[in-house]
Amino acid sequence: METKIKVALLGLGTMGHGMALNLLKAGFPLTVYNRTRAKAEALAAAGATVAETPAGAAEDATVVLAMLADDEASRTAWLGPEGALAAMQQGSLVVECSTLSPEWVAELDAAVRKRGMRMVEAPVTGSRAQAEAGQLNFLAGADEEALARVTPVLRSMSREILHLGPVGSGAQLKLINNFLCAAQVASFAEALAWIERTGLKREAALEFLRKGAPGSGIVSAMADRMTRRTYEVNFLLRLMAKDVRYAQAAAAQRGVELSTAEPVEAMFRKAQQQGYGEKDMSAVVEAVRGGQP
Repeated sequence: METKIKVALLGLGTMGHGMALNLLKAGFPLTVYNRTRAKAEALAAAGATVAETPAGAAEDATVVLAMLADDEASRTAWLGPEGALAAMQQGSLVVECSTLSPEWVAELDAAVRKRGMRMVEAPVTGSRAQAEAGQLNFLAGADEEALARVTPVLRSMSREILHLGPVGSGAQLKLINNFLCAAQVASFAEALAWIERTGLKREAALEFLRKGAPGSGIVSAMADRMTRRTYEVNFLLRLMAKDVRYAQAAAAQRGVELSTAEPVEAMFRKAQQQGYGEKDMSAVVEAVRGGQP
């Protein structure tokens, strides 16, 4: 009988919870850590072991994954006073799935190498529904051998594993992807607010846009969420704002000015200031509606 790889997962937010359930479904022995322990306890009934610290989660694992909010959360989880990296066994692998800045990814990779280990950078595309269905896309930056070792783990959560090159490659494409998504969400929010202030039949107008040249998966999703105005979280608004900031900095380092990113970030920042930061990113439309019904 095949011995399953021991896995640890740090971070059980919108994405991490679904990832954990799919790891358990695939039969991987799983230890989880979350800053808010109640979210981790919810997985204990499904068979996960709950650790008190990132170090406690990582100490017996062969593969340690993280799905965290930003650079700061990642730094704390890996290198903080109770960080996972110092507790990991030689030969185990770091797998960072969060959306991070390329600068921090490079710094973390150097810290991993200094300890004689290797890192697989594997940020994901998809939202809560894809995480729960095991249909995420992993944008992998790693050497071939390290990626091959973690592929069985990633496969249990994914639709596709795209190997882009060395560590750092995934961060670049993930930020490009999220910059484009944020720009589409922001422009559609403005278009919808415009439609709502005309005499147009809203549903007919939206159906036309869905089927026409502007139509895309994200336009269809935003049309549904923005018209319902419930904003259940598929992708946190504050995290998209963060991703646009990271994208601007990463592009600037390559000599590219994202001139459209600044107004997009400003729109998301305004929605945060209005109290929508913990809602779905589609709530950005409320910053444009300006209190209109």
